[in-house]
Amino acid sequence: MARTKPSASREKMERARLTLLHEPVGINTGLLTVILALLAIGCVAIYSATIAQGDNPRSDFSAYHFIVRHVIFVLAGGFAAWVVYRIPLGFWERVAPWLLIIAVILLAAVLAPGVGRRINGATRWIPLGPVQIQVCEIVKLAVLLGTASFTVRRQDFMHSTTKGFLPMALYMAVVAVLVMQQPDLGSLVVIVAIFLGTLFIGGLSLYIFAAVLAVVILVVGWIVWDTPWRMSRVLAFMEPWSEEHVLNTAYQLSHSLIAFGRGELFGVGLGGSVEKLAYLPEPHTDFIMAVWAEETGFAGVLVVLFLFYWLIRHAFEIGRQAIKLERYFAGLLAQGIGIWFGVQVFINIGVASGALPTKGLTLPFVSYGGSAVVTSLLAMGLLMRVDFENRIHMRGGQV
Repeated sequence: MARTKPSASREKMERARLTLLHEPVGINTGLLTVILALLAIGCVAIYSATIAQGDNPRSDFSAYHFIVRHVIFVLAGGFAAWVVYRIPLGFWERVAPWLLIIAVILLAAVLAPGVGRRINGATRWIPLGPVQIQVCEIVKLAVLLGTASFTVRRQDFMHSTTKGFLPMALYMAVVAVLVMQQPDLGSLVVIVAIFLGTLFIGGLSLYIFAAVLAVVILVVGWIVWDTPWRMSRVLAFMEPWSEEHVLNTAYQLSHSLIAFGRGELFGVGLGGSVEKLAYLPEPHTDFIMAVWAEETGFAGVLVVLFLFYWLIRHAFEIGRQAIKLERYFAGLLAQGIGIWFGVQVFINIGVASGALPTKGLTLPFVSYGGSAVVTSLLAMGLLMRVDFENRIHMRGGQV
């Protein structure tokens, strides 16, 4: 029987498939655009929030001190993210257990006399020449990688308390004790959210997850109740305008709320904030959103929220895609990044807008802070690597 000649349409499809297979896999331009947009907003907001430093007699910094340092951190973080993006995820899966060990060593080191630096009653930084490393930012990344790696290796035991949960739970107990010695309850909440969220997505039993979550809530509640200065923040959050709190514990919150109120719909204009003029303490860090809200209004806040929504949603979509391709470590890593940024953005903007009690956490990409910016960009390098490898596997290629 004569062999039938392939149809022209089938030949065309085969040529298209081979062409697609040999074309270079480009970077995710949508994801890159959103990251650059958030970084640009951060640079504008930080410059605006700190430009008056040079005219403040109580400040030792020039008008360009913070923005220059921030841009340097962004460039350093961007280079580090590019390096991470070039490294296959298999490497990170192999070294993840070692990163967990390094994280504990750094947490212990920051508490050692003569090593860690104490600022405003907290010991969270290790001086390294002209910069200071905030250890908890590194721990977030290490816990994410370590938990994802652990979940993949113990996939068959995720419904077991002793084999699937207890080993990482003991590690997290050590981390929690060390972090609370700094103390840094806000970072601990984010770290625990990354840990529990990644385990749950990886198949942790719902009953174990619910029980542990209840214990965590009770413990955090007890810590707040048992610490007078934390409890005073909660009381100030409930009544920020009372005479007892408005000039004391709720001073920062009350001025943040004034900034949000002055912004109205479209803001007072870039550079026009009044609250940054020695009224709102440290406006370029945890409360950067208040300055942005005052100057760009409700419209500007919506832009930032949309950009973070897009970023977090796509992190989960990239993770789901990886899991469908049976790339479980990559999938858990991407979705863990989504949890990390989602929780941190929720807390930061919730605090600045008065929806949550005051707690010191930076807004990723937007707040000033070298360790936070570099670590956030490293996380984005990993996320873009997950997306890159997903598209290679969908073409039938290998990494």
